[in-house]
Amino acid sequence: MNTQEIKQAVKEGKRVYLKNNNYQIKMHRYNNGGEQWLITCLTNNHSIGLTWQDEVTLNGKEEDFYID
Repeated sequence: MNTQEIKQAVKEGKRVYLKNNNYQIKMHRYNNGGEQWLITCLTNNHSIGLTWQDEVTLNGKEEDFYID
């Protein structure tokens, strides 16, 4: 899945994961309308950005993201 496909799926209420069901993609919406996209470890609640600071390069391979 590419970045746009991942974001669209999450906005549609689908659960998107990276590699396994422990790493879920989540979106945080700020009061000003801004969004923060995260890969969150469900075991310890640690998160990293979905993408690098360029907001294009994924923190994972496209083929490792999936909908469950």
